[in-house]
Amino acid sequence: MNSRVVTRIPLYGLLALFGAAMLVPLYLMVITSLKPPAEALISRMWMLPSELSFAAWDSAWTTLRPYLVNSFTLAIPATLLSAFVGSVNGYVFSRWRFRGSEYVFNFLLLGMFIPYQIVLIPLVVTLQSIGLYNSIAGLVITHVIYGIPITTLIFRNFYARIPSDVIEAAEVDGAGFLGVYRRVALPLSLPGFVVVGIWQFTQIWNEFLWAVTITSAGQRPVMVALQNLSGSQIVEWNVQMAAALQAALPTLIVYVLLGRYFVRGLLAGAVKE
Repeated sequence: MNSRVVTRIPLYGLLALFGAAMLVPLYLMVITSLKPPAEALISRMWMLPSELSFAAWDSAWTTLRPYLVNSFTLAIPATLLSAFVGSVNGYVFSRWRFRGSEYVFNFLLLGMFIPYQIVLIPLVVTLQSIGLYNSIAGLVITHVIYGIPITTLIFRNFYARIPSDVIEAAEVDGAGFLGVYRRVALPLSLPGFVVVGIWQFTQIWNEFLWAVTITSAGQRPVMVALQNLSGSQIVEWNVQMAAALQAALPTLIVYVLLGRYFVRGLLAGAVKE
C-alpha cells in the first residue's frame, strides 16, 4: 500500500467520525418520523421503529402544503430578482470607476451587517404605508432589498475577473457600457448566478423573523407553520420530525443539484487573471 495513503488513514478516519457525528441528527429525524405515535418518545429515540408508519408524513404534508406553496411563491421570485439586481450592481461597480465609487461600494456593503431587529419597526411601518403589509409581495421586496449588498459583492468579484482584453474587444466592436454587460458579462455569469441563487434561496426559505412579523394567517411561509406545529402541552415528535424534513427538502435538493458549482462560483473572483 502506498505510504502516503497509510499516513492519511488516521485523517480519513477522523473525518469519517466527524461526518457520522453530523449525520446523527438526520438519523434521529428520519427514524422518528417513521414511528407510530406510541413509539415516538424521547426515551425511545435511538430505537428503530417496530414497523414503518407514514402517518406522520401524511399529517405533516396536509398541514404544511399551503405554506410550502407560500414559501415557493416567496423564494423563487425573490431569488431571481436578487440575482438580477446584484448582477447589474456588481457589473457597474466592477467596470464604472467614478470619484468615490469605492466609498459608495463599501457603504453599500454595510447593509450586510445591519441586524434584522434594527429595521423591523420601520419596515413594518413602511410596508403598511404602501399597502404591502401581510403579503407575500412585501416579503419579496424586503428580501430583495436586504440581499443587495451580498449579491452585489459576489457579482462584483466575479465580473472583476473578466479579462480586460475581452471587454476592450467588445467595445471595439461597438458595444457600449450596457452592451458589454448584455453580450459579454451576462453570458459568462452562470457560476455567479448559481452562487447567488443557492445563497439567497436558502436564506429566504429559512428566514423566520420577517415572515412571522410581516405576514399572518394564510400568507405565512413554511418555517412559521413549522414552528406552529409545536403543541403547547403534547408534542407529536414523529409529526414534528416529518414536517422538519419536508420543510428542509427543497434547500437540500438545491444543494444536491447545484452544490458542485457553489464553491467554484464562490471562488471565481478570488484571483483576477
